[in-house]
Amino acid sequence: MTNSDAPGQYAHILGLAKQTLTIEAQAILRVQAHLGQSFIDSVQALLSVKGRVVVMGMGKSGHIGRKIAATLASTGTPAFFVHPAEASHGDLGMVTRDDLVIALSNSGESEELSAILPQIKRQGVKLLAITGNVHSTLAQYATWVIDSSVEKEACPMNLAPTASTTAQLALGDALAVAVLDARGFKQDDFARSHPGGSLGRRLLTHLGDVMRTGEDIPAVSLTAGLTELMREMSQKGLGATAIVDANQHVLGIFTDGDLRRLVEKGIDLRDLTAAQVMHPNPTTLRDLALAVEAAELMEQKRITSVLVVNEQNQLCGVVNSNDLMRAKVI
Repeated sequence: MTNSDAPGQYAHILGLAKQTLTIEAQAILRVQAHLGQSFIDSVQALLSVKGRVVVMGMGKSGHIGRKIAATLASTGTPAFFVHPAEASHGDLGMVTRDDLVIALSNSGESEELSAILPQIKRQGVKLLAITGNVHSTLAQYATWVIDSSVEKEACPMNLAPTASTTAQLALGDALAVAVLDARGFKQDDFARSHPGGSLGRRLLTHLGDVMRTGEDIPAVSLTAGLTELMREMSQKGLGATAIVDANQHVLGIFTDGDLRRLVEKGIDLRDLTAAQVMHPNPTTLRDLALAVEAAELMEQKRITSVLVVNEQNQLCGVVNSNDLMRAKVI
């Protein structure tokens, strides 16, 4: 491409990209307009299935099917994908009469899928078809049919599955969202399905999971001198120490920031005790609290550490921003 050709070529590339997005957006609006009772019936069927949802599809529809199965499984509906060709060679044994099959095919005439439809029917397995041809073989075998037909593919030759697979994907998402809402699926449920994700960590990680305990907790008594305070802060490496009574109830906190301010005021520190320099009744969190609550508290109060107490309001731990970052809570 010469420099003189570049502006025209770039315009052509952007024009083709925008045209593709327009065609695919129109395809989604088309299937939206076709939604009706069959979609409602399909959602109710997914809610009432006793077994699992088995998603099938060949080629590009198979790739979409895998994503739909993954979305259903992560939002409270047990689901998995079975390749139609493999189903003909034994994998159909994974499907039971308590399951529900979702089959995707734009033409509805996929050879590998059509070959197993009679056996699915003989087993008494309910079948939901997402197809662009409501008069196809697949549609005839199906208990429920969702129309995914599009006017044309985004491919300039109208050959490569593009708009049709976008429509299938959008319908799969629509089913999953409708079902999860009907199930009353909440953030906590989502987190339990995604313990390794950021939301899972935020909603499932408690302070008791990440806090420092035992000898790692900086704590002194009310009568401790400033030297002991500084030694405790230095040894535990948190830049702060709790002040507790004989029963480990939290009475106050002292931080390196407090020390710096005392020095700046020119106060004689040699005879001061913890009782004289501490901040009384500091904010604490229960060990059962979510770690994200500590992160929010630190941000709100512009602090780097939070003291953690148990049910008896006794000091049982401490957590700082580094602990939360290591746990990937923040």
